[in-house]
Order: sequence, then C-alpha cells, then structure tokens
Amino acid sequence: MDQRVTLVTLGVRDLSRAISFYGALGWKAHSSSVDGEVTFFDAGGLVVALWSRDALAEDSRVEDTGGWGGVTLAHNVRDSGQVDTVLAEAAAAGATVVRTGASTPWGGYSGVFVDPDGHPWEVAVNPGWPLDDRGRPQLG
Repeated sequence: MDQRVTLVTLGVRDLSRAISFYGALGWKAHSSSVDGEVTFFDAGGLVVALWSRDALAEDSRVEDTGGWGGVTLAHNVRDSGQVDTVLAEAAAAGATVVRTGASTPWGGYSGVFVDPDGHPWEVAVNPGWPLDDRGRPQLG
C-alpha cells in the first residue's frame, strides 16, 4: 500500500446543512457530486466527501454509536492571523469554536472548531511544516 490518503468521507446527519456549512467556508462542490446523495470537494490532492452518516456506517460495516470517532481533521495556514480568520469564518458558518487560537507548546499557533456534525477541525500554523506554493505542508 502506498503511503498516502486520497479520500476522507465525513458522515453527516443532514447533507443539505453540511453542504451549506462547507459552502459558507468557501468550498466548491465538484461536478462529480450526486445531488442529494454525496458531495465531493477537491481539497488540494485529497478528496473530501460528505455522505449520510447512516449510509457510511453501513457501507463501512461499523456500529455508529453517535460519539466522536477518534479523528480530527486539520487545516494548516501560513500565519496566526489566518488561524483566527478561519476560526471566525467557521463560527459565522455555524461551527462551534471549542478552542480559540493560541500559542502551542510545539512553537505554533492553533485553534479548533467543530462542524455541525461534530467533526473537529484544527486550524494551525506550524513553523516546522512550512506550506509550499500549493498550500501543502512540507514535513521538516
């Protein structure tokens, strides 16, 4: 197996609400999305999909206990001001900011918002992982 991730699917309770939330953050649905069933976003070398949480659990053969799944998504930016801006944009779109932007023990700056379906997103600037021209982190 090659060392890469190509798709992250977020299970959502209300697809229309989830599409509206990510749209409010400026994300554009890809034309391969299937209206009312699944929405795809090109996320710079990775595809993010929104799909029914129940259908995702059934397809994955797992029991959905409704709790946090032990996964946090992250969005790295270039400076601390961008962290605060993204957190504010997420809050305006309907997210809950659970950790405001602050300095980290590892020398960066980050905060966390939770989308309307409970998916936590860390927004961070990491000086050890500078972003290239395409916005992709370069592991130091």
